[in-house]
Amino acid sequence: MKIYKFGGASVKSADGVRNLEKIVKTTDQQLVVVVSAMGKMTNALELVANSFFNKKSDTDTLIQKVVDYHEAIISELFGNSRATVDLLVNDLYDDLREIVSHKPSLSYDYEYDRIVSFGELISTTIIAAYLKQRGLEAEWVDVRRAIITDSNYREGNVNMEISAKLCNEAFTGKKLCITQGFIAGTVTNQTTTLGREGSDYTAAILANVLDAKDVTIWKDVPGVMNADPKIYKDVQIIPTLSYKEAIELSYCGASVIHPKTVKPLQNKKIPLYVRSFVEPEKEGSVICNYTKQINLPPIYINKRNQVLLSLTPRDFSFIAEERLSKIFGVLASYRLKSSLVQTAAISFSLCVDYNEVNFQKMVDELKDEYEVLYNTDVELITIRHYTKEIVDKLVGERLVYVEQRNRLTARFVVPA
Repeated sequence: MKIYKFGGASVKSADGVRNLEKIVKTTDQQLVVVVSAMGKMTNALELVANSFFNKKSDTDTLIQKVVDYHEAIISELFGNSRATVDLLVNDLYDDLREIVSHKPSLSYDYEYDRIVSFGELISTTIIAAYLKQRGLEAEWVDVRRAIITDSNYREGNVNMEISAKLCNEAFTGKKLCITQGFIAGTVTNQTTTLGREGSDYTAAILANVLDAKDVTIWKDVPGVMNADPKIYKDVQIIPTLSYKEAIELSYCGASVIHPKTVKPLQNKKIPLYVRSFVEPEKEGSVICNYTKQINLPPIYINKRNQVLLSLTPRDFSFIAEERLSKIFGVLASYRLKSSLVQTAAISFSLCVDYNEVNFQKMVDELKDEYEVLYNTDVELITIRHYTKEIVDKLVGERLVYVEQRNRLTARFVVPA
């Protein structure tokens, strides 16, 4: 069995879906295809969730935009032969409208998960119907009945034991399965999600519990690059990476794979291929159980939308383990993830992903005990396998708020 994962960029149009079909047809092995929401539909559905939860008047208008986007793709793919797919997607549109016809609960995260999940449900429904029409033995599988999490909405924790049993029941013995990334379900059939951009993680979970031969993530880049080609010129492909190096890169903010993806694969030594859906004939990169020394080039990662936070206890007490534990507890309660931390005797600085609402709530909670200073709109630059020349090139004379270096990695917090 093989696992293929296609992100939103790969299926953002009818041409993208046709290209998926071509790639899927190149293998004669049993295949599970994990698909994200089409294009920027997760963003569009986040707007729906926000409007609904905050009881705004534009919820129906925002839903219609979601419908219109998918209808345009359906029209181009199916033409006049769309009766079957219409029945299926119209049920999903109705389910979404039914949710917003009632008052929201008091939990934003719960409402977020059950609304945003429609992106994956609609995309996979369209793709499975198209592949069937094209003569492939494609079966649509609802991953919410196979991958089971707790009720930690927006970042569910997977119960691997239950999920393994249900996934084997759902996927084993089927030639071609089309299922959803990013979403999951609870034992009480509530919808959860695995964290933003979590479709890679879905593919890794399925590979682990189904003992897949390998996983391939199809992206708009030719493999794992040493820098983002949208930001830098003269980037290069890294043909082979170890699991350890991949985890380091994903933790530092590399967008090539989701941070949770590597562990389920490493546990069973399942290789992960990163290949281009634009040029599928090229080999791309592989992340695997590679133990030999690899001479890697400098790898640099720009993590934007960060905020630098500095805390100083008002009573001038030391920043010791007990205080650190409480600070990280507050961070976790607001689901703010630290990208970098630095301590001194009576101060503590950290760089976190910026979520304006949650960040301000966290600051309000901390400011009674701490003097709180922060800079928004900062950028975290990470350079793995750094050299003096590459540091000078990327940082140069820029103002640096925080700098950290060890043997392999240099990190700099700078104004964006």
